[in-house]
Amino acid sequence: MSSSLNKFTMRRDYNITKYKNNTHYTVNVTDSYGRQKGNFFKELQDCYDFIYSVWEQEIPLTDKEIEQDLLGKAIKNCIELDIERGVEPYLD
Repeated sequence: MSSSLNKFTMRRDYNITKYKNNTHYTVNVTDSYGRQKGNFFKELQDCYDFIYSVWEQEIPLTDKEIEQDLLGKAIKNCIELDIERGVEPYLD
């Protein structure tokens, strides 16, 4: 099973923004399995602490998460095929 998990691992990523006239930073984090988490902080250091906390606590995807990811990708591919063929995607 571990070999199939490797193809689902993603690149860790984060984004910290602070909009003009806003008192809080917005931080969005992606762990190496593609899970995304976000939060708001007043201090920039708290944003970095949150990022490292998310990355330190990440766990491999469960079988259910892998199945849902595969199903989502299959549906997306079907929609793209319909669009390429000029057919209106129908999900019902």
